[in-house]
Amino acid sequence: MSKSLAILGAGGHGKVVADAARATGDWEHIFFFDDSYPCREQSGDWKIVGNFSDLLDSHSTYDGIFVAIGCNKARLEWFNKLKEKGAHIVSICHPAAVISPSASIQDGCVVCALAVVNPDAIIGYACIINTGAIVEHDCVLNEGVHLSPNATLAGAAKVGSCSWIGVGAVTKQQIDIGSNAIVGAGAVVIDSVPDNVVVAGVPAKTVQTLC
Repeated sequence: MSKSLAILGAGGHGKVVADAARATGDWEHIFFFDDSYPCREQSGDWKIVGNFSDLLDSHSTYDGIFVAIGCNKARLEWFNKLKEKGAHIVSICHPAAVISPSASIQDGCVVCALAVVNPDAIIGYACIINTGAIVEHDCVLNEGVHLSPNATLAGAAKVGSCSWIGVGAVTKQQIDIGSNAIVGAGAVVIDSVPDNVVVAGVPAKTVQTLC
């Protein structure tokens, strides 16, 4: 039986999600919805068939819905809007990812190629586990987190909602990272990080406080 997937957001991240969905073999028909429509009608190999509001009205005609917006807060906002409408939001896991059977991955997540999610990790709603990222055993990611390519969370690390872990960043085991925090690319986190700050460097230090 052919299945159709609607992806909200036709940017670069959307193309990565569409490519992962195609690789699974589960989705024969993949379409984008993006506010650049109708000026844009194509993103990579896939058609853009409507804008964001159009998907709110037509979600029931698709077998699965995925929100592929890079901005954590916007992704979570649209996830919740679609969920309230009764949309069937799915997760997409690339077949080249390694996911433990005891890991828990909630709706609206993508686990990209070569990523690893190890035993008893918990991934909340609408998270991005990007290419080559590692979520070690017993980690907990709250909703709307983005773990960038090749970032690594050591065992039992916890990340608050809507936080962003930059490319190649690593954490010590049992570290707590607050909500709406940013860990800069290549940072080495050896101390817990509070809410609403940017940390960077080796070892990571606070370089900015966010509103």
